[in-house]
Amino acid sequence: MAKREESNLGVGGDLNSIIGKGAMLTGDLEVKSSMRVDGHVKGNLKCGDTIIVGKDGKVEGEIVAKNAVIGGTVQGKIEATDRVVLEATAVFTGDLKAGKLVIDEGAVFDGQCSMKTGGKVQAAQPVVEKKSKQ
Repeated sequence: MAKREESNLGVGGDLNSIIGKGAMLTGDLEVKSSMRVDGHVKGNLKCGDTIIVGKDGKVEGEIVAKNAVIGGTVQGKIEATDRVVLEATAVFTGDLKAGKLVIDEGAVFDGQCSMKTGGKVQAAQPVVEKKSKQ
């Protein structure tokens, strides 16, 4: 698996908000910069930049952000204006809306996906393999 650099994930600026392992948050939270969740959240999260759910993190609710990197468990809805990455340890159940979607091998995705770019839904293009002459 190729290693991603944080700049490729859209993690810009500061990571100001962290919900640590063992922490439990019930309710909604909105931050202007990036956020990381390693604990348990029951509620909605809105983030102006990138939200990262670590492999031990769990979110039950809606995530709205520019980018979302999911390594843990999310039950609900994810809406990202740019990109969603489901890492190999991710378990996602729900509806997903994103401009771009990356699903690593081993990730679990049970739900529906809608991808829009510039306000228009992009249809998947079939892959046509060229036969080589022998």
